Amino acid sequence: MNFSIILYIIFTFVAAYGISGINFNGFIKKGHDKEAKVLAMVLSFALGYLLTKFLLEFVSLTTIV
Repeated sequence: MNFSIILYIIFTFVAAYGISGINFNGFIKKGHDKEAKVLAMVLSFALGYLLTKFLLEFVSLTTIV
């Protein structure tokens, strides 16, 4: 199994855990709970992707130097 896939999964869960602490009531209209959950899920995937790309790029840069 590819190491980057494992990192994507780990960082997606870490991002979801971090985003779960945000209170979306100020951003989302009343009665739109499903949309808030979808937004949190999309943000978790995006943040997990960005964190993984950052870590992989950072490791590849430090191995070159």
